[in-house]
Amino acid sequence: MEEVTFSGWTAVEEKKLHSGEKPTNEKVYTMYHGTNLKNAQDIITNGFKRSSDGLLGPGIYVSRNIEKAKCYPLTADKKDKIVFKLKVRVGKVKKIDTDNHPLQKSWHQNGYDSCWVPPKCGMNAIKSGREEDCVWDPTRIVVVDVACCMDDKTRWDIRKQLRKIAGAKNHCAKEWCSLCQQNTVDVGSHPILSCWTCAQQICPFQKKHVCHK
Repeated sequence: MEEVTFSGWTAVEEKKLHSGEKPTNEKVYTMYHGTNLKNAQDIITNGFKRSSDGLLGPGIYVSRNIEKAKCYPLTADKKDKIVFKLKVRVGKVKKIDTDNHPLQKSWHQNGYDSCWVPPKCGMNAIKSGREEDCVWDPTRIVVVDVACCMDDKTRWDIRKQLRKIAGAKNHCAKEWCSLCQQNTVDVGSHPILSCWTCAQQICPFQKKHVCHK
């Protein structure tokens, strides 16, 4: 049999993800995370930290459903709650849609970067039926705004901090990838590699690469 060889690729744009649709591997999505004001400051300063356990095991719990995020922390007073708007690079996603799923708490150990519970899937542990996501690596999550906070002064103070952090990143030489022209602050680090055929420098996030020998 004759060996087939090829070089280059063309990326196909995904349609906008509608509510309830499974996140597509390696895409970036807007999600939300509810916390209290004390933890909010720690998240801004030091980033997210994985929980030790939970319905989906260790990880950072987020959701595309803002109403779900508004419920957390469950025992906190409404005045002490805040909801962050996030950009999340989901990586490789595992769907968990049944109680006692064999990978419910071991999805990361099996090669997945995040997991997703679909809305209204019937899992007894999620009475509201709202979707839930869990992300393993905190660096896949970027806080971009305050989506909800009852105290206006706190909201604006935190937004000011977020703008300051974003401004500092904007002065970083690596903010924009010169090859794919994407904002690396929003979508994460971009490893520059050499094409295995023509040795030209490429970025895995480029929409297209054609070898010119």
